[in-house]
Amino acid sequence: MPNAAARPSEWLPGALAVVLAVTATRVALLALNRTDLYMDESQYWFWGQKLAFGYYSKPPLIGWVIRASVELGGSDAPFWVRLPAPLFHAATALILAWIAGHRYGRGAALWVAALYVTLPMVSVGSALISTDTIMFPFLAAALGLWLAALDRRAAGRSAWALALAAGCAAGVAFLGKYAAVYGPTGAALAALFVPAARPGWRAAGWGALGFLLAAAPNVGWNVANGLTTLQHTLDNVEWVRAPGDRSGLNVAGLAEFFGAQFIVFGPVLFGALLWLGARGGAGSVERRILLWLSLPIIAVVCGQALLEEAYANWAAAAYLAGLLAVVPWLMTKRRVWLWGSLALHTAFAAALPLALAFGTDWRAGDRLLFARYLGQSEMSRDILALAREHGDEVVVDGRSLLADLFHTGRDAGVTIWARPPRGRPANHYEQTRAMPDSVTGEVLYVGRLDDLPERCGSIAPIATLAPDSGAYRERPMGAWRLPADCLRPPAP
Repeated sequence: MPNAAARPSEWLPGALAVVLAVTATRVALLALNRTDLYMDESQYWFWGQKLAFGYYSKPPLIGWVIRASVELGGSDAPFWVRLPAPLFHAATALILAWIAGHRYGRGAALWVAALYVTLPMVSVGSALISTDTIMFPFLAAALGLWLAALDRRAAGRSAWALALAAGCAAGVAFLGKYAAVYGPTGAALAALFVPAARPGWRAAGWGALGFLLAAAPNVGWNVANGLTTLQHTLDNVEWVRAPGDRSGLNVAGLAEFFGAQFIVFGPVLFGALLWLGARGGAGSVERRILLWLSLPIIAVVCGQALLEEAYANWAAAAYLAGLLAVVPWLMTKRRVWLWGSLALHTAFAAALPLALAFGTDWRAGDRLLFARYLGQSEMSRDILALAREHGDEVVVDGRSLLADLFHTGRDAGVTIWARPPRGRPANHYEQTRAMPDSVTGEVLYVGRLDDLPERCGSIAPIATLAPDSGAYRERPMGAWRLPADCLRPPAP
């Protein structure tokens, strides 16, 4: 399939220069970032404090990576929690450039590297660490190795070793985020509809074996822990768990998700991807394979958005193969659009980290523009101060409060418990840090001001935590001295 292969010496220096320049700038501005860790970021840090093969809602790789980063940096500060993000995206850019250079030549490698590293989703993902970011380099490697296996098959040579390596890479990507399963699924769909995408049963078996071997630790953890993560995943697709409870189709949610993809992938690139999909790959067999590895992901998440809801990043895995499909075509048909796309992406890539470093006091009306990422640590410090006044122990209701409280209070000497769950644990903290039966008598309890547990009666709070800006501006919290027993669910 490769028709314009370039040696690494032809494309690597240029791609490396672009990627390193962007990444170095991002790292420098990340050190100046004034936002608090978002709820998910704090939770991933907490996972890394106790290494395991799985956690409540996600596979384990992000916890391992953050643990390595903070250990190397000797600090749990937000900078070290987030530092892997721009580095992992840099690695992904170079892996995709390697694929493009091998298959389409030097120009494609340079364009793919420059466009990937400046994609809007990558700019956001380099400022805030997420599971997509940790998954991407391994998923990109799996894609490149699988395409190489198909090349060997087409040349009449054995492809089992490359297929095994591709499967292992996809399995490691699965340890980063379960969305990596889209990779093998897309490969199977491509094989079904495109003869050139059929690796042969032997190679397919080796690929499946590699995937299962790499993913096995997390699968085993889930089995040993009551399929916890599967239960959480089903919570995100409630229409599967309880189809009768669905009130109707969420057309507005579908429109919102679909429209957001023009921002996630960029308007030019997403428009071109849709155009190629409508044209069946525009005459290229390899492009058809890449489209089968991309467009079905978008279609599946569109279905989820229509039936319930979907976040903008849920189809992010589509855009690795999508970028490789779009760039070579635009190079020959609409090169000016590539320049326009790069200019637009670069402007956003420059503006976002600057805003997070110097614009945290910017307002839209009377609200902080970045309110979602501000005020968490201030709320935690207020709660910790109350806890010190009332016995150095606090019981807290709510994942967002607990996530930052454990991070901000890591050296505070305060014992932090989650309110015992009512039924199945709703988050990692309820699963691992629920207030034990050994805690008796009165405790300090913090939760929503309007949501005091019924069993505790009507008790006035000893403090009201109602900041005038930031994430909790419209979610005031209360602090009470309560009997520990009233926080426990009633006996069945």
